[in-house]
Amino acid sequence: MDPSRVLNINVGILGHVDSGKTSLARALSTILSTAALDKSPDSQERGITLDLGFTAFQVPLPSQLSHLPYDRLQFTLVDCPGHASLIRTIIGGAQIIDFMLLVVDAQKGIQTQTAECLVIGEITCRQAIVVLNKIDMVEKTEEARKPLIDKITARLKRTFEKTVFKDSPIIPVSACCGPAPPAPEDGKAALAPVPTLNLDVLMDTMARTVREPRRSDKGALLFEFDHCFLIKGLGTILTGTVLSGSIEIGQNIELPMLKIEKKVKSMQMFHRPISRAVQGDRVGVCVTQLDANLLERGIAASPGSVRTLSAAIIALNKVRFYKEEVSSKQRFHITVGHQTVMGSALFFGLPPQGDTSSDDSGSSSSSSSSSSSTSDIEDSLAALDIQSAPPYDSRKEYIYQDVLHLTSPSHPPFTQFALLEFDHPILFPEGSLIIASRLDADVNANSCRIAFHGRLLEPVDTSSRDKLHEKMKIYKTKCKQGIIER
Repeated sequence: MDPSRVLNINVGILGHVDSGKTSLARALSTILSTAALDKSPDSQERGITLDLGFTAFQVPLPSQLSHLPYDRLQFTLVDCPGHASLIRTIIGGAQIIDFMLLVVDAQKGIQTQTAECLVIGEITCRQAIVVLNKIDMVEKTEEARKPLIDKITARLKRTFEKTVFKDSPIIPVSACCGPAPPAPEDGKAALAPVPTLNLDVLMDTMARTVREPRRSDKGALLFEFDHCFLIKGLGTILTGTVLSGSIEIGQNIELPMLKIEKKVKSMQMFHRPISRAVQGDRVGVCVTQLDANLLERGIAASPGSVRTLSAAIIALNKVRFYKEEVSSKQRFHITVGHQTVMGSALFFGLPPQGDTSSDDSGSSSSSSSSSSSTSDIEDSLAALDIQSAPPYDSRKEYIYQDVLHLTSPSHPPFTQFALLEFDHPILFPEGSLIIASRLDADVNANSCRIAFHGRLLEPVDTSSRDKLHEKMKIYKTKCKQGIIER
């Protein structure tokens, strides 16, 4: 079949460590990539997923997508690690997905990393299916199992009812009811079948509920690759996902981290030669005369389209599951794609409307409020895109904030801003998603480490106060009180 007639949907498989994510990918997949099913020796030695894995399967194009110019629908599964120490890899992988499978162990329920993966999913996509895995471990017979599964499902629905995934289907499955066979060495042979439960229901639900993704071949190329390796006699292979624009054979692409340009020699999509790929496609790109040891992961782009920044202004929202106060001048791990650097944040926002007596810069009570009404409002607004928010205007005056506030009627989505200053320069594609975390927090603590997320608005030159003032006009409100003795 012509690859251009296949619509690709990138599906992230996220969840707590040992919830059965890789077993699920194995059971669903009929097509394997060069990085699939924990092939690396380190993963096999430790028995856990350490890096992103990619597999796929195809189904007929469902009726709700029949108006699109495609004949088949391909689900590319992005198997993400589940261990808390690998959160950087999880964040990097989640930024390329259209759809999430959140895997929950039926015996253990919601765990710490399940909650963090839920947060990442809310930030990066708006559609999910909750996969209740390992149901064969709950009870051996279907009659004994059903009431327990119904009870667990009801509990999960209560958990998700205050998230953007409140209406997501919950599908009970068992991805592996026996020992899993090893993955084929060449990645091309078919996987040996294993006993499973309800996977046909899951696949049908995925096909029936998937929405039309955003796809365009317009604009500059942005290709995020997650693996880089050498094939002798052929060249260096970059495997990744086209995030914007298009890429074709003979095109010049820039590797901004090395400040070099290369010409695309050939391309493949899951072992099938192709000549062109567009936004959303998962491809392997071959270039020549590139030392694969210089790169592990990164981005390729249209020449000159990616900037290197030391500071930037972003529009942002606080993550409501992050329980600590998010203060100005605090330091965070800032992640853009597969890059993570340390940086500091200074928060500011729109002046209070109609209430000149309120001091938005000094009060932290609203940021720490976790009342149900505020959470409900935030949930209803969470799906708003940044394009729905008022644009940032460097000519306006903004008020300094000591703390970042939760989304609320007085602080709608993306109406708070931050000046981020990075310890080291970082590559920033246009409109980049930024996720800020406290990765130095205790991984064993039962708490969310993701503090806020946002989008790049403007680069900033912080080398002089005059240049900074051109981009930012921020003021503080001050009040002095005293007693007059007569």
